Amino acid sequence: MSDPRFPHPARGIALAVCATLCFALLDTASQYVGAVVPVLMAVWLRFLVQTAMTVLLLWPRQRAALFRTRKPGWQLLRGALMVGSGTVAYMSLRYVPVGEFTAILMLVPLVITLLAAPLLHERVPPLTWWLVAGGLIGAMIVIRPKGSDFQGAMLLPLGLVVINAVYQIVTSRMVRTEDPGTMHFYTGLTGLVFGTLLLPWSWVPLGDWKLWVIVSVMGVFGSLGHYFMIQAYHRAPASRLTPYMYAQIGFATLGGWVVFGYAPDAWSIAGIAIIALCGGLGVRVRHG
Repeated sequence: MSDPRFPHPARGIALAVCATLCFALLDTASQYVGAVVPVLMAVWLRFLVQTAMTVLLLWPRQRAALFRTRKPGWQLLRGALMVGSGTVAYMSLRYVPVGEFTAILMLVPLVITLLAAPLLHERVPPLTWWLVAGGLIGAMIVIRPKGSDFQGAMLLPLGLVVINAVYQIVTSRMVRTEDPGTMHFYTGLTGLVFGTLLLPWSWVPLGDWKLWVIVSVMGVFGSLGHYFMIQAYHRAPASRLTPYMYAQIGFATLGGWVVFGYAPDAWSIAGIAIIALCGGLGVRVRHG
């Protein structure tokens, strides 16, 4: 039975899939420049482009309303979480292939369910605890020690999962009173301010103009991805969209193969499958 609040769910699904493509392209580009461009400099450039694009996309429709917010403190917190997420993601992609990195991030819906218990006072079904455990096992298979190549920094994506889960919970609280476009603007602006303050300690000259283009395109992909997701949530419920988020694993794996010539081995594929299975079941448990 269709939900009258969401008359165009198919459009929402299409927008969500477009968003996952943008996020996969963002992560692939981040891995490409990760060995050359300092973390904070790349984050600053990304949020510079994102803030400019947000204003260009939303100003014609919202005008001065784009800047009005009832919760400036929450806007700052959400922006700070996004800065932390972008920074940790950029660092993680120096050590973990983009396909496997993306698969680990698919644990976020499960972790959100766990955090919803203490933060949103929601009941967590017992099955969810087993699914989280299964998802973590899948993640450890993906980032398992591979001889002397293993480094502690390869565990960074697990920290990123927690940051992104908190970010999503904060977002779910804010959408009750805040305009999504305004939230998107202040998130980018917060990242830009933080990045600008730290820029003197992170700036290095980039001799190759292609790096400037790639880092700028990262901002475009990030901004479009979040914009598409905002529009998707206006057209379809979260429970309907979440299963399609797993398309990002396929896009990211393809990107890793095309750009870096990397294809996951059998163990990594098994770990990715376990994560996808546990995450998909977790969505059904929570919304079923």
